[in-house]
Amino acid sequence: MQIAIVVYPGYTALDFIGPYEVLGRLPDAEVRFVWHEPGPVPADSGVLLIGATHSFDETPSPDIILVPGGMTSMEHARDGKLLDWLRRADETSTWTTSVCSGSAILAAAGLLRGRRATSHWLMLPVLRTFGVDAVGDQRIVHEGKIATAAGVSAGIDLAIWLFGQICGEAPAKAVQLLIEYDPQPPFDSGHVSKASAATKARATAQLTKESIQLHQVLPSVQLLWGAAIQRVRSNRSRERASE
Repeated sequence: MQIAIVVYPGYTALDFIGPYEVLGRLPDAEVRFVWHEPGPVPADSGVLLIGATHSFDETPSPDIILVPGGMTSMEHARDGKLLDWLRRADETSTWTTSVCSGSAILAAAGLLRGRRATSHWLMLPVLRTFGVDAVGDQRIVHEGKIATAAGVSAGIDLAIWLFGQICGEAPAKAVQLLIEYDPQPPFDSGHVSKASAATKARATAQLTKESIQLHQVLPSVQLLWGAAIQRVRSNRSRERASE
């Protein structure tokens, strides 16, 4: 079973490292970290490097696709080669998945239009721009073979759920125990519905600061502007067709 995990410059490491630990234990798993070309790819911290093991061209038909999120996901949601690869690979994949803002990349590829999907809580409005039915109160949302996870740590939940879908509940439970995934956080502020206004403001400010530092404001505006224009054009085309 070939598992293609997209690693683009600026990914958030936990988004895919958690799922990697789980999915790599699937029977006959072959994990590939894919990007334009093999080589080191930096995380959003600028410190951690992960080696892309294969290019998109070398990985045309993976069984499982996983797109992580990251501070630069809006920028890469405008990467034509990445989007083209996702569309082609999705045609033959058994599962197409994302974690956190990785769903914005799937949405930009047109794979989530008209579907229910989730993302990091700050990214839900972005999904709606692409005609997605954004869900903010579930850790995992799946329709058919497409499954999306909420922010960052939800990728572990997604991977364990996916393991269960492929191998059954008993093996998935064993893997969960093997990695001792038994969350007991010291604070109950892990979902926007539980966080105070002050906590939400602080988190929003921190992400905004990081976005500015990584020069992601313009790519975000460009992506949303393009999506909005496309929706207007599509609506006008449908109106003309109905006349």
